[in-house]
Amino acid sequence: MKRIRVIPVLTVMGNKLVKTVRFSKPNYLGDPLNAIKIFNDKRVDELVVLDITASKDKREPNFKLIEEMAGEAFMPLGYGGGIHSFAQASKVFALGVEKVVLNSAVYSNPDLISEIAAVYGNQSVVVCMDVKKSFLGKYKACFFSGTKTMSTEVNDIIMTCIQKGVGEIVLQSLDREGTFEGFDTNMISRFSDVEVPVVALGGCNSLENMTKAIGAGANAIAAGSFFAYRNNDTRSILIHYPEINELNSLRI
Repeated sequence: MKRIRVIPVLTVMGNKLVKTVRFSKPNYLGDPLNAIKIFNDKRVDELVVLDITASKDKREPNFKLIEEMAGEAFMPLGYGGGIHSFAQASKVFALGVEKVVLNSAVYSNPDLISEIAAVYGNQSVVVCMDVKKSFLGKYKACFFSGTKTMSTEVNDIIMTCIQKGVGEIVLQSLDREGTFEGFDTNMISRFSDVEVPVVALGGCNSLENMTKAIGAGANAIAAGSFFAYRNNDTRSILIHYPEINELNSLRI
């Protein structure tokens, strides 16, 4: 058995560290560099930073901020937001980022996965699959900060990403993002039986809940609000991470 990866996800809008609920009502948390310094001290497994409005606003990645974050981070760093070309991805890697996280590019330019994987390796390309339920209870893949929905089946999109060389899938429930309602274990079990690692994201509220997500089929855990707030009741800001003995209890 091995301990699972537990990955904090920082969401930014431009230079600001924010936290949203279902991608709305952004709450300002401060400077992302300060959060990275805290996670350095906590010795996190790895860290992901997502600019959640870059593609929707038609902005390029904030290369200056990425360079500063990569220079500050002691752990492997993944970045997503506004990456729509190989040149942009290459520049992000050159700044010291280990993984690029694609979302809207899967909608607009899925061949970008293959282009990046061919040069930097499959392990360097991650797709964040934002999924929400329709009024009829059917899971749909969303892009551009949840503003566009694809008619293609979620499973088919995931398989296309795998065929094109993606190394990992982050499976995020938009219905539970920032809610502390717990992972959507039904969604995880439905889409995690694939040949690449699947990281569960959206709704985490406890270590026990992480265990349920792993039991549903996730290979790793990611969370935002759970690591940014003291609790769901007050939503007072507290950047934190489980102790090593707590993490050691999470194994697959």
